[in-house]
Amino acid sequence: MGERSIIAVGISLASDDVEYCDFDSNDSLLDWDVVLFRPDISQYYSYSGDYYQGKPSLGDTASFGLKERCEHWRREIKDAVEGGKTVIVFLPDIQEVWVDTGRREHSGTGRSRQTTRIVEPYNNYKTIPADIKPIGTKGSAIKLAARGAECLASYWNEFEGHSQYKVVLGADKVPASLITRNGDKPVGAIYKDRASGGALVLVPDVQFIQEGFVQKVEGEEEDEWTEAAKSFACRLVGAVFGLDKALHAADEVTAEPSWAKAADYALQVESELNERLLLAETTLENARKAKEQLLEELKASGSLRALLYEKGKPLENAIIEGLKTLGFVAEPFVDANSEFDVVFESPEGRLIGEAEGKDNKAISIEKLRQLAMNIHEDLQREEVTSPAKGVLFGNPFRLIPVAERATPFTEKCLRSAESSSIGLLATYDLYLAVRHLKNTPDSDYAKRCRVALVTGVGSVSLPRPPAAERLPAEAVRSDA
Repeated sequence: MGERSIIAVGISLASDDVEYCDFDSNDSLLDWDVVLFRPDISQYYSYSGDYYQGKPSLGDTASFGLKERCEHWRREIKDAVEGGKTVIVFLPDIQEVWVDTGRREHSGTGRSRQTTRIVEPYNNYKTIPADIKPIGTKGSAIKLAARGAECLASYWNEFEGHSQYKVVLGADKVPASLITRNGDKPVGAIYKDRASGGALVLVPDVQFIQEGFVQKVEGEEEDEWTEAAKSFACRLVGAVFGLDKALHAADEVTAEPSWAKAADYALQVESELNERLLLAETTLENARKAKEQLLEELKASGSLRALLYEKGKPLENAIIEGLKTLGFVAEPFVDANSEFDVVFESPEGRLIGEAEGKDNKAISIEKLRQLAMNIHEDLQREEVTSPAKGVLFGNPFRLIPVAERATPFTEKCLRSAESSSIGLLATYDLYLAVRHLKNTPDSDYAKRCRVALVTGVGSVSLPRPPAAERLPAEAVRSDA
């Protein structure tokens, strides 16, 4: 193989071996053996003062220019791969803009006539001729895929520490070569053209301009590359050429044609092994399904621990589940006029609850006012004949271990609740009761808990579960 040529589009490298090409150019990629490409369209919106729904909105000229360039590079990359070239695309952040479609809508007549531009979403990933459905996220914990990443091993060994994924590839059947260490989400892929031997290689982004890569030169207007920058570029060029060589070397072995796989040509041992492989795959699939089912059950079984540390909707959901465990019929309430976190009832009485979680302080009076308004709104409904009992569920200091938490409700909140006949219950106390009932069904204990909630005013004390069912000392509040 003779000397290979390389071009970089949208990437600056301190190397004379690499031809630089601006993203805005009209160059062809067919004259080069290896292409480095990074889709950066920031030049089209950096100075745009127009925004729509929080994203830059380009005028008609900039819109046309952007779409034209993206289509150009999409076509050039496709042609290069089909022509046997290696195209390596570094995947940056998704850059989303609105572009002018050229269509207009008109309303009104005369001086009141108004014209509305019709825009559509667009992004820098339109340049890539593959359906990858990028999803914006960030991380650096990446590993080689178990299959299909052999050609990438040398490059990754050299540049893993310089790489960060900015997107995961959300499309189905992505030929993943690099995946996240947790969750195995594809963040890199290799698309091979079997006819030409060309390849489209998608890899996580690399920081090409790093601190210490450029330096000022006295008497010169332009900066100069440092030795560190030149060393980095030399390593990258070497790794890229190594990847290109590995990709083409892999093609030197002729792929087995489909007709050669017919049963007429199979050895007896192949048939036996295929049968055993099929049984193994069936066993593996059944085990995988069983594992997934167990994981779902485990996740659901531990959901009530949200009473110890959550806020917002997750806390509300855990409270509803906990109240059901106590024997209440409980659900959130929403209609055209009102929205309550939870309405719950049992033979002992009917109640309305509000939930509040605080990161590092006690529950204050604000949520109590909301609860009082909810009770009044609830009473205005035709089907309600008497006021519901109000309960404020609080999860104060939620990010602190339970044993280290201070008094859950402020003094003002406590006095107001007492004067309003409203109950205050810390959600970790609810968790203690629910945990006992989950471990040991106890209808008498559940009833005593319901009575405590219906009758309790101010700070509500639920019956303590038997000693054997209490949390370990390190997980119980010091004032419990």
